[in-house]
Amino acid sequence: MKIGKKRKAIIDLVDSEKAYTINEASELVKKLTTTNFDASVDLNIRLGVDPKQANQMVRGVVALPHGLGKEVRVLALVTPDKEDEAKEAGADFVGLDEYLDKIAGGWTDIDIIIAMPAVMAKLGKVGKVLGPRNLMPNPKSGTVTPDVAKAIKEVKAGKIDFKVDKAGIIHTSIGKASFDADKIMDNAVELIQTINKLKPSAAKGTYFKSVFMSSTMSPSVNIDVKSVPDL
Repeated sequence: MKIGKKRKAIIDLVDSEKAYTINEASELVKKLTTTNFDASVDLNIRLGVDPKQANQMVRGVVALPHGLGKEVRVLALVTPDKEDEAKEAGADFVGLDEYLDKIAGGWTDIDIIIAMPAVMAKLGKVGKVLGPRNLMPNPKSGTVTPDVAKAIKEVKAGKIDFKVDKAGIIHTSIGKASFDADKIMDNAVELIQTINKLKPSAAKGTYFKSVFMSSTMSPSVNIDVKSVPDL
């Protein structure tokens, strides 16, 4: 397939043989972004773990210092006595049975679901819809909690959850291309350091196999993980 001059010029900015420092990558990803919208900046982190083994699953939450740069749509599944509290905390959608019926019908126009422990039994019927979209609330990610208001505020402020997939990769957004390079770097460092702290004792050999940064539709930039502080 023929590559246009503009696209080739962008690709040529990246040395595919080089591992960039986290600082260099954060600056370069901004230069590589050519979309006419505010592109997301993503990290793809391949770990030396076997996710099929329960003792090597890597999953956690992190509060990004500068948030994601986008409005996070939150559904709060709560009992009637908690509805006002959830609304005041900033939830976009609040309720229970009516939203479970909508989800059962295929509605998933949300980014995250916060649920009270008391309502989790009702979510079984929508597991097949939420599971594949990584929307199912989970106590480990802080999305099943009696303190719904606190969880909503944290998510709105930039708290995200992540987990390794079947291939041993964590893929998540860490901000927007419009962010200053320093803010992109801060968010990336926070995520990588958090993942490092979650290294399973059962994982042997190299933990960080590779770390790549990219923005929407841009080439990926290989990061030298040794350039990340405190690893």
